Amino acid sequence: MTRTYRIAAIPGDGIGAEVVGAGQKVLQALAKLDGGFTLDITGFDWGSERYRRTGAFMPGEGTDVLRSFDAILFGAVGAPDLPDHLSLWGLRLQICQTLDQYANVRPARMLPGITSPLRNVEAGDLDWVIVRENSEGEYSGQGGRSHRGLGCEVATEVSIFTRVGIERIMRFAFELARSRPRKRLTVVTKSNAQRHGMVLWDEIASEIASEFPDVVWDRMLVDAMTVRMTMDPGSLDVIVATNLHADILSDLAAALSGSIGLAPTANLNPERSAPSMFEPIHGSAFDITGKGTANPIATFWSAAMMLEHLGETAAAERLMRAIERVTADAENHSPDLGGSATTEEITSATIRAIGLNAT
Repeated sequence: MTRTYRIAAIPGDGIGAEVVGAGQKVLQALAKLDGGFTLDITGFDWGSERYRRTGAFMPGEGTDVLRSFDAILFGAVGAPDLPDHLSLWGLRLQICQTLDQYANVRPARMLPGITSPLRNVEAGDLDWVIVRENSEGEYSGQGGRSHRGLGCEVATEVSIFTRVGIERIMRFAFELARSRPRKRLTVVTKSNAQRHGMVLWDEIASEIASEFPDVVWDRMLVDAMTVRMTMDPGSLDVIVATNLHADILSDLAAALSGSIGLAPTANLNPERSAPSMFEPIHGSAFDITGKGTANPIATFWSAAMMLEHLGETAAAERLMRAIERVTADAENHSPDLGGSATTEEITSATIRAIGLNAT
């Protein structure tokens, strides 16, 4: 019996529409070839253009609408003429927090044919998964401003760390580390300076570690972590960090693995009480919007993560093999990788590679 999955497609802004469109083509080609599942994709015009028309990036009942879907494919949000905090909180964070997508998973590795800016690094030395706590921490949205415009104006941004929030992301990260060959986890912290929330983070990490005696783990201050990622990449495997710290470190990881245009993301609701959301991390990139040169590989990789989450493991693996076949050929490299291939050319090459991988 053919399995049907309902997918919500939210292209958003800038190159989001270009790469999500490319992702849909690749997914439909994969589903047609596989024959065991189909994708019922519904598009939503949520984003900055809707905000300009209506004053809201998405309708008030938007997240309730999304609950009826099996997964969400997201592009990007943000426009040059709108403050970034409006667009981020009006769409992406609204979805992530309301649907309790508390585990943000960002793999980073050197794909075939891609060169790292790091000297003498081997592909096997840079194969990480960064787990980002995605619901609280520094991005809790707590705080405010008072005495606006006066000399005594005050703004507060309160980081929230809860035992339940830390426990669940730590357990998720340890379980992920256990599932990988090296079984290693690095816990990122800043407890020398942040003596309350981050000390709780450290204490709970130690508690959860006792449940996973087969996982080798260590703890690293976030500033020292940037040095370790660049100087000793082979010492790292799975990395877990707070909302802010992992946000920064995952961009560094993407750059070190070749390009932010290659980097995928899964915003997971591990308990599956609501749909999870999958997206490239590169943003709306208005400087290249409409030029047809956006790199769609990050979206394709995100789509593979979506298929794996849906239980279509064979299709996910086939898509990843196709991605690797495409990146291995320099003719398929987009401008961010030093090439001249267009979004359409990379998409067509990936669809051809999917067919080749089926034989």
